[in-house]
Amino acid sequence: MTMKSNKDTSNYSSEGSGISSSVSRRTFINSVAIGSVALGMQRVGYSTNKKEEVIQGFEETVEAPDTSNEWVSVSDRKIRVGLVGHGLCKFGVRFGFQDHPNVEVVAVSDLIPERCAEMAKEARCEKTYPSLEEMVKDDTIEAVFLATDAPSHARHAILSLEHGKHVASAVPAVFASLEDAEKLYEAVKKTGLKYMLFETSMFHADLYAMRQIYHAGGLGKIVYSEGEYYHYFGDEAIPSYKGWRIGLPPQFYPTHSNAYYNAVTDHSFTEVSCLGMPSSARQFQPENNQYNNPFGSEIALFRTSEGGMSRMAVSWDTPGDHGEKGRIRGEKGSFYGEYKGFEENLPNQNRPGLPPGVDAGGHGGSHGRLTDEFVTAILQDRVPLIAIDMALNMSVAGIVAHHSALKGGEWMKIPQYTF
Repeated sequence: MTMKSNKDTSNYSSEGSGISSSVSRRTFINSVAIGSVALGMQRVGYSTNKKEEVIQGFEETVEAPDTSNEWVSVSDRKIRVGLVGHGLCKFGVRFGFQDHPNVEVVAVSDLIPERCAEMAKEARCEKTYPSLEEMVKDDTIEAVFLATDAPSHARHAILSLEHGKHVASAVPAVFASLEDAEKLYEAVKKTGLKYMLFETSMFHADLYAMRQIYHAGGLGKIVYSEGEYYHYFGDEAIPSYKGWRIGLPPQFYPTHSNAYYNAVTDHSFTEVSCLGMPSSARQFQPENNQYNNPFGSEIALFRTSEGGMSRMAVSWDTPGDHGEKGRIRGEKGSFYGEYKGFEENLPNQNRPGLPPGVDAGGHGGSHGRLTDEFVTAILQDRVPLIAIDMALNMSVAGIVAHHSALKGGEWMKIPQYTF
């Protein structure tokens, strides 16, 4: 596999217009200097309020038998997997690794002993480790799923890759730090191991249909696209490891919305102007959060690598309708819930089938499909669907977008990652 980056398209200056003419991606990273937030390992989930029993996004998806293609086994081999992270939403076991016919969950890990024990029971696994740092020393483990806290995703992925493990990671790929993006990119390139971001929007029925139609030529070049991720946090701080969710800058968690362009087209965003809306909620008062962040909502306007435009919204402080959604318009057609355009012979838009015993799961029925895609990519020794280039292009665009919002919407160049 050959990997490369477009180093001459990452121009940025922290002064003036925000655009300079010949700056490498590494120089761009140093000039922004946002830095990483090096927090610990425990991943926790979130809820709309303390009384709700079902966490937003984790509603189980019930599918009709004819809404997906038939699953086809590609191997009888079982991949030995380690699961890490069992927080509020029990994320590590929510994606069905323990149910996949080509997986043996050989170990689990969580920093909190009680949660680790519960995780082992749910994953039907006897071996436990007190930390990822201990788990990665286990040479019997081939791959890990990182359901840890977002600020630690890049660090944990790099550690796992360096110990010879394929990596599946919860979103985002990197958090706050452009330097971490560079380090993760280099780790995947150096090791040659599989890396996949578990971006749930990829396997939402509408986005997957958009993707199939786009790659069959039914949409043409994308002129305009929209993505939205709404999740109401409210005034109270949401429980999270070392408080990483308290006052979270919306565009630090951008992949659910950005996927409605990146995952449809495999293209990227090249520059951004983003505006943030100050929030009256306590956690979004800058003195009350570690990010000095005042924004509960951030709306980004991106220029795409195709020359089109995208509007991507992330909001924590607007109650009501929630979830991930998007729309897309191209030169040959559009998709707003359904396709309308010039193409008459549309491709199969049904999502991949699920292995026996693996549920579709939450986030629009994406959980089981993400796991099967990662496992199948390892078995077939191919690039996963949401590999390091798409993972970083989705995540890094949000980091730069937040920086733009702090500067009142200043246009800024975005680093580019490609194979």
